[in-house]
Amino acid sequence: MIHRTSAAARVSVVACRASPSPAILLFGTMLALAVVAATVDGQAANTPPTASVVATLPLADSGKTPKDTAASATKPAAPAPKWYDEIAVDAFVSTAYVYNANRPATGVNSFRVFDFNDNSLNLDVAELVLQIAASKPNDAGFRVDIAAGNSIPQVTHTQDQTAAQFDLQQAFVSYIAPIGSGLRFDVGKYVTHLGYEVIEGYDGYNDNYSRSILFGYAIPFTHTGVKASYTFSPQVGAMVDAVNGWDLMRDNNRSKSIGAQLALTPVAPLSVLLNWIGGPELPNNNHTKRNVFDLVAILKATKALTLGVNGDYGKEDGTSLASPGSDATWKGIAGYATLAATDKFSVALRGETFHDDGGARLGVGKATLSEGTFTPAYKFTDHVLLRGEVRFDKANQPILAKRTGFSDKQTTAAANVIFVY
Repeated sequence: MIHRTSAAARVSVVACRASPSPAILLFGTMLALAVVAATVDGQAANTPPTASVVATLPLADSGKTPKDTAASATKPAAPAPKWYDEIAVDAFVSTAYVYNANRPATGVNSFRVFDFNDNSLNLDVAELVLQIAASKPNDAGFRVDIAAGNSIPQVTHTQDQTAAQFDLQQAFVSYIAPIGSGLRFDVGKYVTHLGYEVIEGYDGYNDNYSRSILFGYAIPFTHTGVKASYTFSPQVGAMVDAVNGWDLMRDNNRSKSIGAQLALTPVAPLSVLLNWIGGPELPNNNHTKRNVFDLVAILKATKALTLGVNGDYGKEDGTSLASPGSDATWKGIAGYATLAATDKFSVALRGETFHDDGGARLGVGKATLSEGTFTPAYKFTDHVLLRGEVRFDKANQPILAKRTGFSDKQTTAAANVIFVY
């Protein structure tokens, strides 16, 4: 996430409720054409030609074995695939409607990350991903995620980026050095390693439609830099990186931030991630340090039930707004439960509380904000998912906007459709 005077400023800049621009509609059309083309190509590639089907018929009844012929001996070898044949093309589209019972006069839901527009149909994101994956030692590859939309790109785009409805969400190159099991390097812009929830894309989306408070206000979104990852065993993996900071393509000071992750799988049903990032994040300030410690634990309790927990603690030197001159601190915890009732239907629950003791994250002074979310989902196919959601927010003071003034409560309902290719 970018450095911001307050985390609320990140959301406040997207209060506009304008319809999608012609550029976005054009992007969506191009994305749809690309998906259709990729699907047709994939079907063609997976259908064996008639000649090959005949060639593989069993020969048991004849008692004969195939013999080499002059024709087969002189048959030219198939041409090597061109480099662009190796590029994988995937797509992700999310669109939604959100209704806020508070009916805020601004039309903006308070302290929401991507679902900030009240009573509005939104193209949250249309994303196209191009990549050649690196998977083994000596492999090289790249990945580019191009995103457009009314919600996600407006929030996740970097501080030094001017376009709001478009975002180069990821763009990095990869190389796996032949050291041990393979030492992986990624260089460029990539999503953060912190947090339980993800921005969402074709290769991963959350069980809830709305994002947690921790996702929006405790941790970054993306980084630009270099990272190294290594798997020591099936139970232990690690990563370190050096980056420009929180949501910055170009650094805003002369110091880098350092991040690290320790991934543990002590037993098959349980995975634990220990994350950290630290460094100066204020513009033209190389000394004021910001540190965040992040814990993620996921337990596959049964075949149908998945449980999760996410905890965060953050501190920044001398930047408290509630007590000027003191360190700003914030902390929170979120719990998750997802039950797959059938192969197609699931329900997800989330509960969390966030304490902004220094007032630097929510931007309203010392405050506590909690929420509970219920999300049923139905998967029509592997490519189409429908989600409904009801969420209730509660604050320890009236900081949640309503039609006239503010309240300490906020209830929203949402419907979301996802297309994945």
